[in-house]
Amino acid sequence: MSHKSDIEIAREANKKPIQEIGEKLGIPTEHLLPYGHDKAKVGQEFINSLQGRENGKLILVTAINPTPAGEGKTTTTVGLGDGLNAIGKNAMICIREASLGPNFGMKGGAAGGGYAQIVPMEEMNLHFTGDFHAITSAHSLLSAMIDNHIYWGNELDIDLRRVTWRRVVDMNDRALRQITASLGGVSNGFPREAGFDITVASEVMAILCLATDLADLQKRLGDMIVAYRRDRSPVFCRDIKADGAMTVLLKDAMQPNLVQTLENNPAFVHGGPFANIAHGCNSVIATQTALKLADYVVTEAGFGADLGAEKFMNIKCRKAGLAPSAVVLVATVRAMKMNGGVAKNDLGDENVDAVKAGCSNLGRHIENLKSFGVPVVVAINHFVKDTDSEVEAVKEFVASQGAEAIVSKHWADGSEGSKELATRVAEIADADMANFSPLYADDMSLADKIQTVCKRIYRADEALMDKKIRDQLHLWEEQGYGNLPVCMAKTQYSFSTDPNLRGAPDNHSVPVREVRLSAGAGFIVVVCGEIMTMPGLPRKPAAESICLNNEGLIEGLF
Repeated sequence: MSHKSDIEIAREANKKPIQEIGEKLGIPTEHLLPYGHDKAKVGQEFINSLQGRENGKLILVTAINPTPAGEGKTTTTVGLGDGLNAIGKNAMICIREASLGPNFGMKGGAAGGGYAQIVPMEEMNLHFTGDFHAITSAHSLLSAMIDNHIYWGNELDIDLRRVTWRRVVDMNDRALRQITASLGGVSNGFPREAGFDITVASEVMAILCLATDLADLQKRLGDMIVAYRRDRSPVFCRDIKADGAMTVLLKDAMQPNLVQTLENNPAFVHGGPFANIAHGCNSVIATQTALKLADYVVTEAGFGADLGAEKFMNIKCRKAGLAPSAVVLVATVRAMKMNGGVAKNDLGDENVDAVKAGCSNLGRHIENLKSFGVPVVVAINHFVKDTDSEVEAVKEFVASQGAEAIVSKHWADGSEGSKELATRVAEIADADMANFSPLYADDMSLADKIQTVCKRIYRADEALMDKKIRDQLHLWEEQGYGNLPVCMAKTQYSFSTDPNLRGAPDNHSVPVREVRLSAGAGFIVVVCGEIMTMPGLPRKPAAESICLNNEGLIEGLF
């Protein structure tokens, strides 16, 4: 049993040139735009040429509510993809890119772990192919052009108090949440309140992940609302004339990035919205392209199924006309114990009663996922100290919920450890048992859509919305935005808005703090409880331990 760190395992990977990985998928070399030897973008011309092909099966990997014990959702996504290939299936993986904020903060990278990783791990977790920088730059260009428009006479008659476009940076920086801009005299413009979000919360990120091609990208960018006039009429990005230049900046970022797993299986890593503040799925263009190239596409949605899977179903699938054939719900014995009240330091000790007590969170997610009409398989992501009786307790519980749980040991053994899971998932996907439908209809009122998610997914008694928020929703409905889905910004740690409330709470309420219209992306962001769209760094950020060693290798990145 290896005790190597993720970064050591990744560094020892026997990577193949990216052209060989492309060849596996039938992508000719001239349609790959290499970024070094081990990553490449896939050309738009090739993507367009796939239009007539039939789609493979889409498999979503999601998880229980995250705990500090770690669930291993990305690791399971990679392990399942490798497992499917190991049993002779033609499978591809689609995940999101990593944000620098969590890398240097608390959560770490997004490339999987152990012997179920995507490589090059270091580049993926740092600058990769520059997509996030392009998004930050395009967003910043619009910010600069709005203030510049106001400075040169404000022809559009923007109300300075109603500029809704915030700035972004790909870092956890709480000091920038609320700022005053344009101080320092006449030549710097008109002082106003502003603020920063993290790049992954940018509407530009959401649009990049939902757009089908460059023309659609530019149209959506133009549709973004950046400010309002005194009469409350909206000012669009296209009124500022920024949409063309923003599209130019995003031209390469729009193309999916092809990389490989440790076992040399193909993966698209593209886009990176967080699921607690945005829609939490990789790009539509990557998923749709993968579905044309492989028989099975394994993708993940961020955080627990109450966030990522809900948005995958209600936003991504609705917008892109996708339907998953199966859902894999990742759980660990350790997380069950934590939900059952065991402290993190005591997770190594056998405690079957705590496992049973903590299963309520898992049960709630199974029930929720089934309500979308999709078959659910629970993957027990195996840790070395899990005992047989603890694993058995989870299996028995899952069986009582009308689903099945399969142990997967991909972290330690790669595809050898995930073959059983892969075999069962393929059988379920092939059986065409899914009868997918989103949770609510397009024509339901915005307030009712919010209540539906809060009641049916979070099991709250109600969403609390004051008159100001309800009036805002009515105004958007009058302006023609009533058919949009809702994107809930909420803590990932609980079904409720209280991060400390584990298990499966009910009889709680969901306070809605503010609502934001993302007219270009095509959804309403609903900010609940204390959630921040700009995270802060923890007391001991991971950045303190990241350095180059004497051999010039990176240490501390995970």
